[in-house]
Amino acid sequence: MLQQPAKELSGPNSALESVAIRNQLNRLLAHPLFTHSKRYPVLLEYIVDKTLLGHSADLKERTIGVEAFGRAPDYGVNADPVVRTSAAEVRKRLIQYYYDPAHGGELVIELFAGSYVPAFREPEPGRAETIEIDAESVQPGTPPAVAGSAMLSGGEILKRRASRGRWILALASIPVALAAGIAIGRYRPPQAPSSIDRFWKPIASSGHTITYCLGEPADAPESQSAIFGGDSSVRGSISGRLNVSDVLTLARSIVPIVPRHGAFRVLPASETSFAQLREGPVELIGAFDNPWTLRVTEKLRFGFELKDGVRKIIDRKSANQTFWTLQWDASHRKLLSDYAVLARIHDTTTGQPVIVVAGILSAGTEAASEVLYNPVYLNLLLDNAPKDWDRLNIEAVIGTHIIDGHSGPPEILAVETWQ
Repeated sequence: MLQQPAKELSGPNSALESVAIRNQLNRLLAHPLFTHSKRYPVLLEYIVDKTLLGHSADLKERTIGVEAFGRAPDYGVNADPVVRTSAAEVRKRLIQYYYDPAHGGELVIELFAGSYVPAFREPEPGRAETIEIDAESVQPGTPPAVAGSAMLSGGEILKRRASRGRWILALASIPVALAAGIAIGRYRPPQAPSSIDRFWKPIASSGHTITYCLGEPADAPESQSAIFGGDSSVRGSISGRLNVSDVLTLARSIVPIVPRHGAFRVLPASETSFAQLREGPVELIGAFDNPWTLRVTEKLRFGFELKDGVRKIIDRKSANQTFWTLQWDASHRKLLSDYAVLARIHDTTTGQPVIVVAGILSAGTEAASEVLYNPVYLNLLLDNAPKDWDRLNIEAVIGTHIIDGHSGPPEILAVETWQ
């Protein structure tokens, strides 16, 4: 989209122009790019209204945070970059909206980088374009791209109609038809990104070092026994300061990002600072042995609770106080079931994308990590998620049965997505 100067709202037609801009604003706010969010339409409507009222000079980060998002007047804009992150997303969604040829003839509302003042301009001349295809020559079920090419190879006429109103493209010779046929034979439609790629994209494409922050189990055998009971097979998975299941989770998590982004570091929770968490994407592994996990998840719907010695995953939004806790074989003190939280969120405190893979015990963490790299389980998690889930925060509760001291396949028990 060309960055042309905003059209000034002055002169005798300014009232009409304001009406046109407000109509276009309403059109944008009704589009799925904005209806699935709470913050982005609020920001867009606020900055457009302020500009139309002649108060564009007031569009500063703190003012927007206070008036549009209800922040306190003295809130920290660096600790809570809600305005910056929302503006970046609004800017991206405006570009996506106008990239669609269906909106080529509409008035343009833009938000340039480094500014919270929207710009308005008329659509680019000749932008609108449609393609008409003779449907009678295409067999039912033929993919659109192949159907168009097949018409060319068969000598049909591909008619295009632009805003300037003229053009015809026809095949006029056998050599051209042969060339088209060869091109069709070589054509391979681009592969759609897998669910794994889409899930990891905010992490892998960040351009910053990824921090893997691992929990640190208690070293004392007495402490381990208090946590894990008599199940020696589970306690045996602890080695030194790290848990073998956590290390396995780390290995599974590195696989999706190494081909595209090789910069990462691994830190124990006790040696991870808040400043380091703000430097780039983060993966938090482990729950009760990782204080950073407990801090991040205390704001989420599904989080952890330790009460009267019982470790739980709780649903903070449930009316009947839903929770998941460890299941034991009372007679043999064998662990039967464990549960975990798996989340991919944009953490407003650090301003970074964060992945949480955290079980009540290590078996839950290991089961949840299978969802991170196995598309079968990830697709099960996403079965009821919105189509644009990759642009949303997502959190799930994972359950697993313990078989011979090892975690079984993950089970998706609850999922929530939000903007």
